[in-house]
Amino acid sequence: MAHTYVFYPLLLKILAGGKVLPTHACYTEDDAPHVIVLMAAYNEAAVITQKLESLQALHYPPDKIKILIGSDNSTDGTNEIIQKFAATDPRIQLHAFTERNGKPRIINRLVAAVKKEQQLTSDLLFLMTDASVMLFPDTLRNLVRHLRDPKIALVDTHLQSQPAGAAGIAVSEGQYVSGEVMLKHRESILWRRMIGPFGGCYLLRSSFYVPVPPKFLVDDFYIAMKVFEKGGGAINDLEARCYESSSDEISEEYRRKARIGAGNFQNLQTFKHLLWSGDGPLAFAFTSHKILRWKGPFFIIFAFISSTILTLAGNLFYLGLLLIQISVWIILPVIDLILWKCNIHLKPLRNLRYFVFMNLALLHGFFKYLNGIKTNVWQPTKRN
Repeated sequence: MAHTYVFYPLLLKILAGGKVLPTHACYTEDDAPHVIVLMAAYNEAAVITQKLESLQALHYPPDKIKILIGSDNSTDGTNEIIQKFAATDPRIQLHAFTERNGKPRIINRLVAAVKKEQQLTSDLLFLMTDASVMLFPDTLRNLVRHLRDPKIALVDTHLQSQPAGAAGIAVSEGQYVSGEVMLKHRESILWRRMIGPFGGCYLLRSSFYVPVPPKFLVDDFYIAMKVFEKGGGAINDLEARCYESSSDEISEEYRRKARIGAGNFQNLQTFKHLLWSGDGPLAFAFTSHKILRWKGPFFIIFAFISSTILTLAGNLFYLGLLLIQISVWIILPVIDLILWKCNIHLKPLRNLRYFVFMNLALLHGFFKYLNGIKTNVWQPTKRN
């Protein structure tokens, strides 16, 4: 636990200190590659207008962009809003599905539609994005410039979490996202092995796209690891900014992270062979950044059990450790819950309760994975 949350981030900060990603000139209007935006949407009426406006405002040659949206049987007016935009902007195409598919299958079907019209080459780019993630006008240009390097196949954005409130866990979620961004950026600088993009917005060479298997939950991580299997590099660019409103309700984040947790264990089972692939930086980053974190709930449980056994054997040192664990994992989160109901907000306690609940969500996701993933159909979190 100390390695994945403290020592690994500190090591990367030291090793990457003073280093930056190679700079590449932005493409001109004449030589800019074609970009196809791929987006799955389900009942996104609250945000889809702002999303499409942010795509239309991109500083990129308009004739080099096409926007394909797969509506996953939306019933809240999402389709009608998209159709209004498509009526005045021929670049926008709506693929309205009449039954639920799940995001990975929607993206697979959109890619299949592209392949019917043109070949997937290294010069044709896919911008994978979610309806809830808004782009700045220069986001796409900053992403595309890195693909002047033929070794780079995937470029991730700098996701900035916009807290929807200050009373719940949105601020803690924002801090977590900021920390993740810096980890991924430093992995990019050191090894070009950024371990998993933020699925809300990233750029991919179309030639590296691999259809995501049915019932897979975390498609962006799957696609990134397939990039490594095929010999490509993946990086995160801090200047390619985008933003998303984060939920302030811990129940919403718990549901989302339990789903992601189940998908994490799917990916661990699928890509565990990369630990012995001969790619040392990839194996080290994969283990330190993800695998140890995914196993965090089990480390907590085993530490609690072993401390209890040693305490019962009369070991006073482990009695002290057990009391600390009870305080950290149980008493302090309960105190924060009580204070929250009294409208008292202490940031350290809120962060601790967020950490505990997210590890519980990860443990929940593990048992969902063991029970077998029945479907990857999703329900979006509440939009703000």
